[in-house]
Amino acid sequence: MSLRKSLLLAFLFIALSLTLESQNIFIYNQQTGNPVSDVVIFNNNRSKTGLTNNIGIVDISGFSDNDTITFQHPSYITISLDFETIKGFKFKIPLNEKLINLDEVIVAASKWETKANEIPNKIEQIKQKDIIFNNPATSADLIASGNQVFVQKSQLGGGSPMIRGFAANKILLVVDGVRMNNAIYRSGNLHNVLQADVNSIENAEIIFGPGTNIYGSDALGGVIDFHTIKPEFSYTDKMIGSGSAMSRIATADFERTINANVNFANNKWAFMANLTFSRFDDLKMGTIHNDYNLRHEYVEVIDGVDSIVPNSNPETQKFSGYDQTSIMTKIAHKHNENLDWEYGLYLTTTSAVPRYDRLIQYSGDDLKYAVWNYDPQQWLMNKLTINLHDDISWYDNSVITLAYQNIKEGRNDRKYKSELLRKREEQVNIFSLNTDFDKTLNHGNFIYYGLEAVYNDVQSDGIQENIYTGETGNISSRYPDGGTKFYQAGAYITYKNNLRKIPMTFIAGMRYSFVGLDSKFIDTTFYQLPYSNIKINNGALTGSVGLVYHPGEWQYNINLSSGFRAPNLDDVAKIFDSEPGNVIVPNEDLKPEYLYNIDLGVIRKFDAVARIEITGFYSYLVDAMVRSDFTLNGHDSIMYDGELSKVQAIVNTGSAIIYGGSAMIDFKLLRNLAFNSVITAIIGEDDTGESLRHAPPVYGSTNIIFEKNRLKVQIGADYNTEISYDKLAPSEREKAYLYATDVNGNTYSPGWWTLNFKGSYAFNEKLITTFGIDNILNYRYRAYSSGITAPGRNFIVAFRYTF
Repeated sequence: MSLRKSLLLAFLFIALSLTLESQNIFIYNQQTGNPVSDVVIFNNNRSKTGLTNNIGIVDISGFSDNDTITFQHPSYITISLDFETIKGFKFKIPLNEKLINLDEVIVAASKWETKANEIPNKIEQIKQKDIIFNNPATSADLIASGNQVFVQKSQLGGGSPMIRGFAANKILLVVDGVRMNNAIYRSGNLHNVLQADVNSIENAEIIFGPGTNIYGSDALGGVIDFHTIKPEFSYTDKMIGSGSAMSRIATADFERTINANVNFANNKWAFMANLTFSRFDDLKMGTIHNDYNLRHEYVEVIDGVDSIVPNSNPETQKFSGYDQTSIMTKIAHKHNENLDWEYGLYLTTTSAVPRYDRLIQYSGDDLKYAVWNYDPQQWLMNKLTINLHDDISWYDNSVITLAYQNIKEGRNDRKYKSELLRKREEQVNIFSLNTDFDKTLNHGNFIYYGLEAVYNDVQSDGIQENIYTGETGNISSRYPDGGTKFYQAGAYITYKNNLRKIPMTFIAGMRYSFVGLDSKFIDTTFYQLPYSNIKINNGALTGSVGLVYHPGEWQYNINLSSGFRAPNLDDVAKIFDSEPGNVIVPNEDLKPEYLYNIDLGVIRKFDAVARIEITGFYSYLVDAMVRSDFTLNGHDSIMYDGELSKVQAIVNTGSAIIYGGSAMIDFKLLRNLAFNSVITAIIGEDDTGESLRHAPPVYGSTNIIFEKNRLKVQIGADYNTEISYDKLAPSEREKAYLYATDVNGNTYSPGWWTLNFKGSYAFNEKLITTFGIDNILNYRYRAYSSGITAPGRNFIVAFRYTF
């Protein structure tokens, strides 16, 4: 940075500081250092009032030196300070959030801000203060941090959420209003959630159950909606700079993360940039119990020859580390009170990510693979959002979102002692348009409606390279080599009525969705398919209706909803080995699957002392898309990558039921001490009585939290129950290398629990440290369906500086 620019920034900071001291108060969250907007201030007789703006500043020039000023916000503890005390704080007032916050606003349910007590289905909110305190390394860890969503991991660079018995392409991911799910999202465990940089996320909302009415196909199990940091406008016409920097280190995988964020703005223009770099070394597991998880040996190339060598430390999971870099920039402009817009550029890249579960597979007595990596991946998104605010006949507010995404990913694998490295690469270009509207009809009556259109272009190819000679040749691509066009369109409308005479909200809506696919096969050298082109067109009408009755401290919810998921390219036309000895082949006759769901919920609030929430659900899935034995040209087995493999395909078979529930309690034990606990149980069975693969074990957590002024600490336990062999899904029973063995020699998933400690301390409004010890007892365990063993004892520390 030039000297001139440095002096200009210094001048701006000094000017802002003098302004704060002379006529304004800055109000901030003591635990995070972030400004608090919408704080009401008033004197004793309320003759003088004020309200903090979006950067936590309020003008106090109208107050006198004799006034006592009260600071009030529904989410924070109310305080009253005399003028001398305010001066002692240098006009920078810290507020502490309530240990139990009863007043919440939800966005994901309707795409517009809605009070939590007007929503009939279960939604989890993960706020920025939770993100800072929990210190997640990735967005997958962020989702798991509330212990309401189960997350599977095949490798360190991954994380596949499971919600209500569904996972992967049956859960919808959304970033800043843009659909992430694309034509190649697979039905197996999916790890694209890491594309959203956890250090750029301001908050997240998770819808449990079908979100099809608003979001369309794929939202069967639920919706994960990430909201990233926005450019913050200042309150003057002068450009003001601000920002933050963070560094974090963890011991189990020797994580090193650095993050920087800057914001320059006046009251018309705002610019922000966010940069994160993370490096993870090989992950170390715990030392107690479950010896089956140990990594006794690995493949290493010695003098140009594959050799299996003993692992000097079997608790180190060799070849699990990776790097990730994320950049996000946004620029926003307030054209006038009726129009503003925001442009965003998002980029996430990774190094090669080893797929650890494949690296520990055996073929006979030898490890099967010498190499199995996800190729360096890239997610690029350009997004333009236009906000219109007009009180006209057909809308009050409108949001138009245009986006372009480019996804590059691939898979490289080489078997032990083989000289051929196979490379399969995919590229997806995605164009999308969303328009969303809201309208207040009259008192208590609202409608929300919108349109969506999405187009995917997919290219896929495969080559193999001789690692000694460099010679290359073609191999079968993962998807049709002639390219695929995949398109989606939909229209939705939702009506909400807050009844006048009784404390009840009625909400109902419907959506029509259309999904089409056109895929071409050119090179049939490798597999003689009975067709050269697959065309599928599907449409569906889905809906929901719900009631919320909220008298006083009680809330009762009931919601009936339907959902559907149309097959995408990965379901219809993939050729890939799903596991050793099996190969997935195309199925041109695949149809959509449909879900019918009921949610019931009860919430009891006890002022600001306690909150209890119990939720239950029952879902019926028909025409379920599942992997099953299949034939190709009359054969039940074919040669795939040199190995005779059983033919399978994604097919529509019968039905399934999924049911379960969750219970949560937050309880304020003392003024500064609170207790919380959450537990979830899900059971899923197909029409033959077999368990569903993505129905996890019973899981939950229990914590004690102490918070006073600048210090917050938490100690608690996370836990999962066992899944016996009889309750394992058939596809999981076949993965003996991932599971323990019972006394009868059958595979099963052991239960486990960990003891954890977390804390944060705010040195002042600018410098905060967060720290913790995960898995204090150093328990060795592998979460259900996961390919990599969980971290052992893990010391974590981070420092965050705001300027």
